[in-house]
Amino acid sequence: MKGILENISTLLRQLFVVLGIALFLFACNSNKETQSKPTNVVFILVDDLGWKDLGCYGSSFHETPNIDRLASKSAVFINAYAASPVCSPTRAALLTGKHPTRVGITDWIPGKDPKDRSLLGPKDLHQLPLEETTLAEALAENGYRTFFAGKWHLGDEGFFPEDQGFEINMGGHHKGQPPGGYYSPYKNPKLSDGPEGEYLTDRLVDESIKFMEANRETPFLLYLSFYTVHTPIQASHRHLKKFQDKRKMLKDTVAEIIQDGHGYTMQHQNNAEYASMVYAMDENVGRVLDKLEELELSDNTLVVFTSDNGGLSTLETDNWAAPTSVVPLRAGKGWAYEGGIRVPLIIKKPGSHKGMTIDAAVASMDLYPTILHELQLESRPEQHVDGKNLGQLWDNPKGQVHDVLFWDFPHYHGSGWTPGCALRKGDWKLVQFYEDNSLELYNLKNDIQEKMNLAGEQPEKLGELLSDLNSFKEWTKAQVPEVNSTYVNKV
Repeated sequence: MKGILENISTLLRQLFVVLGIALFLFACNSNKETQSKPTNVVFILVDDLGWKDLGCYGSSFHETPNIDRLASKSAVFINAYAASPVCSPTRAALLTGKHPTRVGITDWIPGKDPKDRSLLGPKDLHQLPLEETTLAEALAENGYRTFFAGKWHLGDEGFFPEDQGFEINMGGHHKGQPPGGYYSPYKNPKLSDGPEGEYLTDRLVDESIKFMEANRETPFLLYLSFYTVHTPIQASHRHLKKFQDKRKMLKDTVAEIIQDGHGYTMQHQNNAEYASMVYAMDENVGRVLDKLEELELSDNTLVVFTSDNGGLSTLETDNWAAPTSVVPLRAGKGWAYEGGIRVPLIIKKPGSHKGMTIDAAVASMDLYPTILHELQLESRPEQHVDGKNLGQLWDNPKGQVHDVLFWDFPHYHGSGWTPGCALRKGDWKLVQFYEDNSLELYNLKNDIQEKMNLAGEQPEKLGELLSDLNSFKEWTKAQVPEVNSTYVNKV
């Protein structure tokens, strides 16, 4: 009997060893299979989302639990910049890896250059040139399915997303805002109407989810370019009351607006309609993230979340309060002050579950080469000539990738901005206005609000940055506005 029990015990030990080896081999094969899968890309671009519009960037009125959850597992860039203070140039930079001045798009399309001001803005392109190899085309050449949903604003017929490397286009056309508003019927030639009352933000994610479900076995680029939170400010009805009630609890229920140059800037966030739009956008970002988990794609998907310019916090008129605030940053969309160009940027690497903060000053052009790097695809330096691969920053969050950053906006804008440009070098920022050729110099480390103009106190630093600014203009072939010979100053 004892011998039988010993034999059974030996057999059981052998069985456990065999099972252990089998489980180990299964785990190794499973891990190897996950690692060998090509990396997908989910690129989320929100229109006009301000640097301070998210909970993870410091908003206490807006609520963004899903984006905050994404941020907790991602690299969060606190000095990320849009390539331009307005949308179309930044969108061109994101897709080409080039500075928008080099592409030839320096204003929103088609722009609104007035003829009754002292300067006439230079002529720029109204479409993204087909000669550019877009990010979508680069990925399509490497076997990726490519899908675009939402706002395009980079050209009309012949220059739509499907002409620029995207296999599927849901809603992308030449308009800069939803022509029918945020509720169906959309009046969008690139998006069929949904049932009455359908919310555009929801619909774009419905279509995105269908695409992911259909392509779970193939590498894909999902470029989700929300129309929200651009005007018209139309609340998400299911979330509006939440923020109306929240607003009643605030002390600042009356809009506080200050004048800054020719613009009027909102000083706090209390717009319930706008907050409901932000919340609906966040809710839909959560749906995308949850679907990635459900499809078991999170561990091989790169997620990028950003905005095309600063928040709409500054307007040329005080007859209507802007819908958001980016304080402590100065001004907002349309301005080359920090409020108009500093934006949220969150990048989650495949399989990442650890959050980190990155201080480096980075820009829209950097995302093209960074995505290629993370996908282990060959770089295209002749294409993304102005972009830098940000991959090195994960190992060195305090490092820097740019010596200088340059913003070129030689046009008038409805925010009160007058033609000018700007440059950042280290902690220093130079702003130049063309109407009077005035120069402003700020130290962002000590003065993020850009209140203390040090141009008179720091002549050497001013000269250094002005030299860099002129060099960058020459390098990118920047155009400057012309004097309007018919202008008569009525003051």
